[in-house]
Amino acid sequence: MSTKAIYEATGKKLLNKYLDSTAAECRCVDVDADTNWNELIDKNRWLENERLVVKPDQLIKRRGKLGLIRGNVSLQGAKDFIAETLGKEISIGHTTGKLKHFIIEPYLEHNKADEMYICIYSNRDGEIILFHHEGGIDVGDVDSKALKYTIVIDDAFNVNKMEETLLKNIPAVRRSHLSAFITKLFQVYMELQFTYLEINPLVVTTNTVYILDLASRLDQTAEYLCASKWGQIVFPPPFGRDAFPEEAYIAELDAKSGASLKLTVLNPKGRVWTMVAGGGASVIYSDTICDMGFASELANYGEYSGAPSEQQTYEYAKTILSLIFKEKNPDGKILIIGGGIANFTNVAATFKGIVKALREHREHLVEHKISIFVRRAGPNYQEGLRVMREVGATLGVPVHVFGAETHMTAIVGMALGKRPIAPPEQAELTTANFLLPTSGSQRKTNFDVPRETRANSTSLGTQPLLKSEVQAVSNNGSSPTTKVNDDERKYNLGRPLFSNTTKAIVWGMQTKAVQGMLDFDHVCRRTQPSVVAMIYPFTGDHKQKFYWGHDEILLPCYKNMADCMKRHPEADVLINFASLRSAYESTMETLKYPQIRSIAIVAEGIPEQLTRRMIRLANTKDVSLIGPATVGGLKAGCFKIGHTGGMLDNILMSKLYRPGSIAYVSRSGGMSNELNNIICRNSDGVYEGIAIGGDRYPGTTFTDHIYRYEDDPEAKLIVLLGEVGGIEEYHICEAIKSKRITKPLIAWCIGTCASMFTSEVQFGHAGSHADNDRETAVAKNKALREAGAYVPNSFDELGDLIHMVFENLVQSGQITPKPDVLPPSVPMDYDWARELGLIRKPASFMTSIVDDRGQELLYAGMPITDVIKEDVGIGGVLSLLWFRKRLPKYATEFLEMTLMVTADHGPAVSGAHNTIVCARAGKDLVSCLASGLLTIGDRFGGALDNAAKQFSEAFDAGLHPADFVNKMRKEGKLLMGIGHRVKSLNNPDMRVVLLKQFAKQHFPATPLLDYALEVEKITVSKKPNLILNVDGCIGVVMVDLLRHCGCFTLEEATEFIENGALNGLFVLGRSIGFIGHFLDQKRLRQGLYRHPWDDISYILPEAM
Repeated sequence: MSTKAIYEATGKKLLNKYLDSTAAECRCVDVDADTNWNELIDKNRWLENERLVVKPDQLIKRRGKLGLIRGNVSLQGAKDFIAETLGKEISIGHTTGKLKHFIIEPYLEHNKADEMYICIYSNRDGEIILFHHEGGIDVGDVDSKALKYTIVIDDAFNVNKMEETLLKNIPAVRRSHLSAFITKLFQVYMELQFTYLEINPLVVTTNTVYILDLASRLDQTAEYLCASKWGQIVFPPPFGRDAFPEEAYIAELDAKSGASLKLTVLNPKGRVWTMVAGGGASVIYSDTICDMGFASELANYGEYSGAPSEQQTYEYAKTILSLIFKEKNPDGKILIIGGGIANFTNVAATFKGIVKALREHREHLVEHKISIFVRRAGPNYQEGLRVMREVGATLGVPVHVFGAETHMTAIVGMALGKRPIAPPEQAELTTANFLLPTSGSQRKTNFDVPRETRANSTSLGTQPLLKSEVQAVSNNGSSPTTKVNDDERKYNLGRPLFSNTTKAIVWGMQTKAVQGMLDFDHVCRRTQPSVVAMIYPFTGDHKQKFYWGHDEILLPCYKNMADCMKRHPEADVLINFASLRSAYESTMETLKYPQIRSIAIVAEGIPEQLTRRMIRLANTKDVSLIGPATVGGLKAGCFKIGHTGGMLDNILMSKLYRPGSIAYVSRSGGMSNELNNIICRNSDGVYEGIAIGGDRYPGTTFTDHIYRYEDDPEAKLIVLLGEVGGIEEYHICEAIKSKRITKPLIAWCIGTCASMFTSEVQFGHAGSHADNDRETAVAKNKALREAGAYVPNSFDELGDLIHMVFENLVQSGQITPKPDVLPPSVPMDYDWARELGLIRKPASFMTSIVDDRGQELLYAGMPITDVIKEDVGIGGVLSLLWFRKRLPKYATEFLEMTLMVTADHGPAVSGAHNTIVCARAGKDLVSCLASGLLTIGDRFGGALDNAAKQFSEAFDAGLHPADFVNKMRKEGKLLMGIGHRVKSLNNPDMRVVLLKQFAKQHFPATPLLDYALEVEKITVSKKPNLILNVDGCIGVVMVDLLRHCGCFTLEEATEFIENGALNGLFVLGRSIGFIGHFLDQKRLRQGLYRHPWDDISYILPEAM
């Protein structure tokens, strides 16, 4: 969502900061129930010294007429007013809410004649300034009274023209500083990304300008551009709706995610809760619930979309469930888990998160008597529904699960008792069926079925033809192009956007989307791929491998757009997958190349100012923009944009591989796939479909595409899925009335529920917001019906209406249904087949210590959060990753102690020496570390394993320590772990002393250490430096630890020693020291090392 209202105090503080001296300072303070009056007064001494104005600051309109402003009062008077009204419940229209937030500011004594009105607002083409020389509480209809100055987007602000247009009624003595104020105000409006700013009254004296009442909105999507200018902005809920912490939590998740997560609590005591996938689908489910008379019971509005992860859907579901369980209802509650047919979201993956939340709350579900109704389709939906049915059998509450075979909103009627709960139908097509298409797998469409046999049919079958229907059927030809409104595009509307020879360039490393386009090309029997190249500026030029049917092909990927365009002049479409932060720059760069005639912009959340600049430039260059915030569109049998149409199973199910007779246009990308399904089931299928995007200013409009369909003889019937917000649908009404549109048009605007809510709701799409009654879905549907369009009574009836109109056109001979054709087979990708569980293959690698596939990293089954929370330490991590067990605390402490005592032994030992020499040669850290580690072996540091083996073998064999020493001497073998170059019996190695003490104090048993100490008594009797050294001590103590900690069998302990685990301790510990020596040499800036000659004995053969 983009445009959001802010507190009056917030707006005034922003203007204070940036208007400079063009207006008097807006001094104001916020007050709520938590305000400390003493602190507030200490920081704002003017509160005690001046007369004041106090009023609620909660996005309430016409506060003066409602008696909610108390002016010319003292500080005590302001306190009294707040004390009287704080927490008071009031009704404004059909909205009821409590007063909670107030603003106090100085009272300005002024004349009525000084009050004026100014408003700046944005539309598709630019900004409009409304100004009236009279303002205040009784200003009346400013739209008809005010003077208007329009600034087209990117045009310069003309001060002289503004003065001539707006200030003609202003006395000269006030005109100069008022002009400076308006000029600066417009600059601030643009720089801070306002979308609406109204000041009434604006008090203009002979000296300066005062801002009294302010209402404003900001473009929230511009936060990444304006964060430093805005500061910490709070976007309050509309009056009548409390802000819930759960809403804030979901908003925080949404901000951190590339997916879309929205939640608005409408009635926390409501019985009907929704968890819907998709912005458009979420509105339609709310519409249907309200249409069936349950508006007062609808508890929430929200949506999740954009392929959220399992963890994200788990958090979303868990949050909604926590709200459901706050209060009980004696009749139980209903949870509708709905959605359309996804384009690219893995339904099974998202359902796993929901299932996890349901399982965790099983007892609460039973306690609160929750009934669950599920309907979803899209990639891997069969697996998702299977998982949902399985968990449903274990929850102890009713769970009804349906797929694409069931109309999207049918579950609403079932859930609310308006229709019987149908048994799940047999799915006609499984995800794997497209491997070998056969005529038996081709689905019958509903128009093949006699009307009277269709289940749940509506009265539409007997509905008399409208007058417009008779005209449309009798006059199917296209009328000459006539201009019906100022928004008609100047370029050739008859030009098709796509054909079966369309070539596209994809911006972004979107390999799945590209492969989906190529698979679509193949089933459409295109002779050449529709994608000719990719652009990805973060890598060099290279080739990417893809499949073309059964064959592998290479597509070029370019770092530079200019190179790509030069080498592929045949491409005329660019599909832009750039992020919201780079989509503007990449689109503007694309518009430099005349070969590109159409651009699809997928990113959601592009600031509106940037979007409008793109639209204006595209219009001047005769380029069609689809989006932003869209999945794209498709032309059946010819071309599709990115993920449009979903995966191949849905493409085949909806018969998008060959053209039908119906062309549609929608705002919602998710609902476009649902329309593909509905149209296929009720006609001969889709001819073309475009999702223009959910933002307030889509690049192309409904009108643009419907005019194309009108002029295309292959499009016989047009379907429009509009939305609440904006006035574009009224242009369609005018076009129908003027006969610019003569083909049958079926239209439905979603968002009819908005007028039934008791508070303002911003739906999932940024453009789904009505600023006045004319922009409501109810008003639009009424206008379309009166203009002559076919309008169903609800979205539930849309499919039936399409069926009826299509049958009438067939019977009248206006449409000859397109024959079905058998598409070629396309092999399923290995990764997707594995995801679906259709194949198995021996793994190339196996691991039993770590798992990084889920939402959280696991060390030997222990989540990384638990590793940190339980403070297992480095020793604990070693125990998990090396030994696959959670060792006792004393064991992990010993492991850490081992690392500490082996970390370093000075610069003279071979490993440290090598590291230092390598570092002084200018090598990098890894090279230097490797140089030191490669010296570790039997002679240096690598005696731990061998010492453990020798001592444990002798001990296990029952050899007396003396016999063991004699045996090793006779065999000519060194006793590993015995002997030290410097330390001796009289000069003990303190590392060994500490290790022995720790083991004796904490280990349950130390038999091998005791045995080694007996051996030491024998060896030191021969020579005092033949002591048990640190390698030997660690080796034998580790054997005692592994054998007696209770975690391993004797065989397992022996295997660890055989595999070199003990030497690993020395390698890990000594790496700490080697890195220290590397950093030390770099810090000391030591130069290249050359060994001195006098330390080398040169022994050469005698001269020959």
